[in-house]
Amino acid sequence: MRHHFLELIRRAATVLPADVTAALRSAAKREAPGSAAKAALSDVLRNCELAASSSRPLCQDTGTNLWQVYLPQSFSQVKVKSEILAATKAATKKAYLRPNAVDPVTGQNTGDNTGIGAPVVHFHEWTRKAVVADLLLKGGGSENVSALYALPHQGLGAGRDLEGVRKVVLDAVFNAQGKGCGPAVIGVGIGGDRATSMLEAKEQLFRLLNDKNADPTLAKLERKLLKQCNALEIGPMGFGGATTVLGVKIGKRHRLPASYFVAVAYLCWAARRASVTITGKGASFSEESEIAKTQIQPKKGRR
Repeated sequence: MRHHFLELIRRAATVLPADVTAALRSAAKREAPGSAAKAALSDVLRNCELAASSSRPLCQDTGTNLWQVYLPQSFSQVKVKSEILAATKAATKKAYLRPNAVDPVTGQNTGDNTGIGAPVVHFHEWTRKAVVADLLLKGGGSENVSALYALPHQGLGAGRDLEGVRKVVLDAVFNAQGKGCGPAVIGVGIGGDRATSMLEAKEQLFRLLNDKNADPTLAKLERKLLKQCNALEIGPMGFGGATTVLGVKIGKRHRLPASYFVAVAYLCWAARRASVTITGKGASFSEESEIAKTQIQPKKGRR
């Protein structure tokens, strides 16, 4: 299992998912010839080609390692996490990951991307016989411009409704400007508490850009926000232009009557996600997450 997890990390760190690459290419075509935005996207695409061909990280900041792991009832979480930690250490040694785990009190870097709460691993037990691991590598620059709002928000005139959600998402994207290495993918979590609203927002980042939300109301809001975020004309890397975000993905959780939180998880253009399914017959790798499949409208033929 360890070598499958190591390969998963390599793929996530060095190969940009096909849907994200396609979106960046479309964005490059939309930008004005000779513009800084078009040049930035061209450089990003060239960088992606070089990274994939040489198995080198897409970005020097290989980010926080966020795992969603689905296990049969007979599997030990302790043993599987041990395999993930071993794979993380090996990936760091092979330079697929940059040493990123720093003690906030001493400033000491562990040197292998493991430590207290690192990597971040969420386990889910299910009835299937396969082990499935989804991995997202989220860069620090994009994390720095992520945001959490409590509604109502008087300064923005945002009430406790979807119109209020729309206003705070636009505010978060506007405030990010070029600091989060856009064009971005925006994950939004509505409801929950302060912790789970952001968890919901980050889980949205596992979704494919071209999927469709299973909730028609949220699907409509995703489309509206995608259009309005791009109308801000912040553009790639904040240089101005037609593409500020590549996608907006929204999820929800039940909340307390007293609270209405909206979390906005900003993900840079290096939307590094990958998935592996492990069975007794071996492993298969994919760019489509298991957790994302539960939040989108079924495709024809899918059961």
